[in-house]
Amino acid sequence: MPPEDRVVSGQQRKVERDNVALRPERLADVLGQDRVRENLSIIIEAAAARGEAIDHILFYGPPGLGKTSLAYVIANEAQGNIRITAGPAIERAGDLAAILTHLKEGDILFIDEVHRLGKAVEEILYPAMEDFVLDIVIGKGPAAKTLRLNLPRFTVIGATTRLALLAGPLRDRFGARFRLDFYELPAMEGIVVRAADLLNVEISQEAAAEIARRARGTPRVGLRLLRRVRDFAEARADGVVTLEVTREALALMEIDHLGLDDVDRRLLRIIIEKYSGGPVGLDTLAAAISEDRATIMDVYEPYLIQLGFIDRTPRGRTCTEHAYRHLDIVFPEADDEGQQRLL
Repeated sequence: MPPEDRVVSGQQRKVERDNVALRPERLADVLGQDRVRENLSIIIEAAAARGEAIDHILFYGPPGLGKTSLAYVIANEAQGNIRITAGPAIERAGDLAAILTHLKEGDILFIDEVHRLGKAVEEILYPAMEDFVLDIVIGKGPAAKTLRLNLPRFTVIGATTRLALLAGPLRDRFGARFRLDFYELPAMEGIVVRAADLLNVEISQEAAAEIARRARGTPRVGLRLLRRVRDFAEARADGVVTLEVTREALALMEIDHLGLDDVDRRLLRIIIEKYSGGPVGLDTLAAAISEDRATIMDVYEPYLIQLGFIDRTPRGRTCTEHAYRHLDIVFPEADDEGQQRLL
């Protein structure tokens, strides 16, 4: 199904060009995710040696870790065309059939948010992925006939932030599955320095390290912070991103030294101050901070859990002693019966 026409402003076009320019083009350009990069290299080399299409690949993990970028990299390495779509955009089986019939040998179909594909669409995708055929029903009722079309051998690359919501039969048809984890600090520093060079931003090594520390281990966040610090440097300084300029800009954005923003801290404070540190249910938290429950679970919680600030329990979310210390709140001790009480 072709995308709807849309009006794109000059600023939007600039951001889109920046996003494309900052994506790595080859596996050698990818920083971090060493295990995933090495496995992809083996898969691509082996497929090229056999003269076959790359096996179907599934990427999963928190948003902003480079699932789409890796799909572009695979397409470049395989020297094939890539078609980009998303699960919610494929509303009917006919939409997917139109996409599949326009693919050529060795092409890559990237489906973002693949867990949001409809049931009818999945049924069309199963034989296409497994046998490279497309079954089309012509007519209705007793006179209906099934027409089977052969498809060229192509590769489906799926991306999802919610692996548990992906249907089992669809998940099993991906020959390779990789989880993308948060990036280590050295890799994040390299990503920030590379992006600054591509954006023609003069930045010190200390400033790049400071942005990387506050990027939550997520390249998308690091690149967003770099752009905002660049804007601050051009508007309030001489255009050079120094450590002092970086700290002033991040303080203005209310990003603390661990990368937590106002929403993160508000989430922790609500659990601690309103619900005595928890446990508290996800729906209650979503209502308390006026955020969607899926946004809390997919965007905010993973990093807070990684920091050890939040625990998920069967009864709900609880804050740990680390969260209390970060917010300068006295941590309640446990009495002889195991109940918590404030000092």
